[in-house]
Amino acid sequence: MAFQAVNPATGERSQEYPLHTDAEIESTIEAGQAAWQQWKNEEPENRAACLLKLADLLESDKEKLARLMCDEMGKVLKEGLAEAEKCAWVCRFYAENGASFLKPEPIETEAGSSYVTYRPLGLLFAVMPWNFPLWQVFRFGAPSLMAGNTILLKHAENVPGCADAIVRLIDEAGFPTGALASLRVTHDVAAAIIADDRISGVTLTGSTRAGRNVAEVAARNLKKTVLELGGSDPYLILEDAPLGQTVEACVTSRMLNAGQSCIAAKRFIVTDKIYEAFTRAFTEALQKKVMGDPRHESTDFGPMARADLRDTLHKQVESSLQKGAQLLLGGQVPPGAGAYYPATVLTDVTPGMPAFDEELFGPVAAIIRAKDTDEAVRLANQTRYGLGAAVFTADTAFGEKLAAESLEAGSCFVNDFVRSDPRLPFGGIRESGFGRELARWGMHEFVNVKTVYVKQR
Repeated sequence: MAFQAVNPATGERSQEYPLHTDAEIESTIEAGQAAWQQWKNEEPENRAACLLKLADLLESDKEKLARLMCDEMGKVLKEGLAEAEKCAWVCRFYAENGASFLKPEPIETEAGSSYVTYRPLGLLFAVMPWNFPLWQVFRFGAPSLMAGNTILLKHAENVPGCADAIVRLIDEAGFPTGALASLRVTHDVAAAIIADDRISGVTLTGSTRAGRNVAEVAARNLKKTVLELGGSDPYLILEDAPLGQTVEACVTSRMLNAGQSCIAAKRFIVTDKIYEAFTRAFTEALQKKVMGDPRHESTDFGPMARADLRDTLHKQVESSLQKGAQLLLGGQVPPGAGAYYPATVLTDVTPGMPAFDEELFGPVAAIIRAKDTDEAVRLANQTRYGLGAAVFTADTAFGEKLAAESLEAGSCFVNDFVRSDPRLPFGGIRESGFGRELARWGMHEFVNVKTVYVKQR
């Protein structure tokens, strides 16, 4: 067996990447464990120096990396360049702030000295997705490496070249051999790796189904786990929302990465008085987005990553239409090669339809009418997910109150689209997962929060 990327724009297949053998897996785990024994005692400034070098390499190689993402999962080149630059940002952020996040914190007790210190856990196993094949890895990897951990990476099967590129960058940046290694393995073998006593923690970004499977194995083996899963993010459009700014943010969020983002806007819940104006302006803006070859500068969004994912999305659209949704734009699989799906707008979406209840992982927008703000909030929270949410209103203080107190999600934005930022914690609730990535909170997920208590003699 082997992993093989298929260019979603053309259907062309790349070279095959054979699965690793049992012997190779064992030697890779041993190398990762040995690297941790060295890396955990490295001075923070030396870890930071490697991260800074890594950031430089990401920026110098960004065009090559963008082309690789384009060929393996269909990301348009301008978005690939931005992704590589964001990875450099997160590396620099932890190089500059990681030491302070790890600094011991004194606690006043009866002891002569008592404090909390943060020590690396060990070798971590990361299961990462294809939609942001660089960012998802570095979002977790930069703080984990800065904390003194080492990493085994099981990347998605359709981006094997991206996985190899990440390992190459880590090696060139001067990290110890084995500090981050990639393993091409089946799901069954991945479960056995999680169970290995040498694995100290597990993280997964992916679907809720995949998260359940990994969490079950990790829990059975008592491994610390962070899960960042799917989402059906609601965007509340209140009657006083500034229409131009709101539509621009909503279109950007829905169409980024051809709509294949867990944190993208999925459900647009619009109050009655602005419903017609928003729906018209949003549909007109979406209609102007150019679908095409992701290698062309004029393209706004390319194909979906795989044909089977496109087909699943289309079935969700068709099922929603059968249940009473209305089609304003798109909704038809185009002829010809490639896993393309057009920008699509569904209206009259209600609970019980896939467009309301499920995650639409592609360029499909579900517009939902609410009679007032109270109903909009109720509909927003009527989901099994809880990753992100946003509210748009001219009354910023009221929007902030809704975001802070009423919307049930891990990240709530006001008058802007939801996105991850190295300075802010990122993660979800409910079926969107648990634990946090990024900022100080993300670094502390995979450390031993150790109490030290010293009684003077």
